[in-house]
Amino acid sequence: MSLNLIRTLARDGGVFTIDEAVAKTSIKKEVLRVLLSRLETRGLIERIEKGKYLIIPLDSYHGGYSLHEFVVGSLLVHPCAISYWSALHWYGMTEQIPSTVFVQTTSRKKKQLLEIFGVDYRIVKIKEEKFFGLRHEWIEETSVPITDREKTIIDCLDKLHYAGGIQEVSKSFLTKELQMERLVTYAQSIGNSMVIRRLGYLCDIFHIPINLEIPNIRKYEMLDPTMPKTGNLNTKWRLIINVDEIAGVDSI
Repeated sequence: MSLNLIRTLARDGGVFTIDEAVAKTSIKKEVLRVLLSRLETRGLIERIEKGKYLIIPLDSYHGGYSLHEFVVGSLLVHPCAISYWSALHWYGMTEQIPSTVFVQTTSRKKKQLLEIFGVDYRIVKIKEEKFFGLRHEWIEETSVPITDREKTIIDCLDKLHYAGGIQEVSKSFLTKELQMERLVTYAQSIGNSMVIRRLGYLCDIFHIPINLEIPNIRKYEMLDPTMPKTGNLNTKWRLIINVDEIAGVDSI
């Protein structure tokens, strides 16, 4: 019975929800919950969150198998993309390994913070007009959506607290692989003038030519809202430069 149930549940992949299991097996949900609990005890499945399960390969053992954290992240909500600090590290644009996997979505999820297989996940809900610039990476035979390099930078400049601050994001400007025209297009599409101001400032200090229109704004804002609220003024971009140094820059 157990192996037949596992084979039935595995027909469409290695992850299933309890509602999908009910539809596939025609077993009443109350009975199925008991069966799934027994399968979990035997190490044949693992619960990755309430009502969602991972099928453990038969040649593995309980607690000795888990999916790549990006694959798990991509299963938590739909639509989604691995993003922010997680994507920065994926592309090698920062050497810091974030302790949390950041997952971007336009859907509402009751719990934004999850711990699965000992890994922390943060679900970040954004507006639909901000959900663009995605690509897919094959990880453990699964197509995982992830923001592309330029969208990753723009997202991080939009929400610096999910990226380790401006100093982490600035490291991405040391790479030669960025498409500046795409960066400009994304910056103009994100709907946040602070993104344009931060991007313009970073391009200036790295001496990177970029065709950005300076927003007509009088008020000064913090370059990095995660840092103390004091610093020198940059009159061009109307920013308070509240960081002591930027990676790869001799002086700011």
